[in-house]
Amino acid sequence: MGRFEGKIAVITGGSSGIGLASAQKIADEGGFVFITGRRQAELDKAVGLIGKNVTAVQGDIANLDDLDRLYGTVKAEKGALDIVIANAGCSSLVRLADATPAHFDEMFNVNARGTFFTVQKALPLLRDGGSVVLIGSVAHVRGVAMLTAYSAAKAAVRSFARSWAADLKERNIRVNCLSPGGVDTPIIDLQVPTKEGADEMRKYMVAGVPLGRLGTADELAKAVLFLASDDSSYCTGIDLQVDGGAVQV
Repeated sequence: MGRFEGKIAVITGGSSGIGLASAQKIADEGGFVFITGRRQAELDKAVGLIGKNVTAVQGDIANLDDLDRLYGTVKAEKGALDIVIANAGCSSLVRLADATPAHFDEMFNVNARGTFFTVQKALPLLRDGGSVVLIGSVAHVRGVAMLTAYSAAKAAVRSFARSWAADLKERNIRVNCLSPGGVDTPIIDLQVPTKEGADEMRKYMVAGVPLGRLGTADELAKAVLFLASDDSSYCTGIDLQVDGGAVQV
């Protein structure tokens, strides 16, 4: 029997990268996953890759109506929920002097506000003893010149894990944060306009990793499943940094 047999999970940003890899693994271990994403075509591809035990709900976590529709679907199809993996996020490279209010608002509306309401709106369905996994970033403990607003928003996510672990302890709901370092996912290609630029970014990221490479979505998904499952039953409020040693060495 798989670790997630009979469990119901919501994974935001589940159409690619860490979210998709996590959804595949949970479904393979007997769980049912609801995945969200902004692009319907990518969601359709993800459903095909996951292959079983999955429902896709198109939506943007920065839009509260979309979150209500997501949880309305969960309630209608399953009636309750055991796991929330708040994975959806966005990033763009902007120096402080060039940052606009629109850039700042996007970074916080998706990464901080969207994560906040993803979890808050799940609570009526989330069963006691459930698990919440927030996807942060090691950027919250580093100074990265072109990621000011993103890093600050991810610092908020790490703070949420602490506060919510205290807030939800009476319900035995564990809340933990996973902070990836450099991971080779499609988000890299979305941040720069050319393949050459994306390749240069990967080289720059690898240069700061003691293990000498970027992580994979599969490796990060294994850490997500650790936090989502009873394997981490004595962990709450933690920040698990999976970064090839980038902020450890």
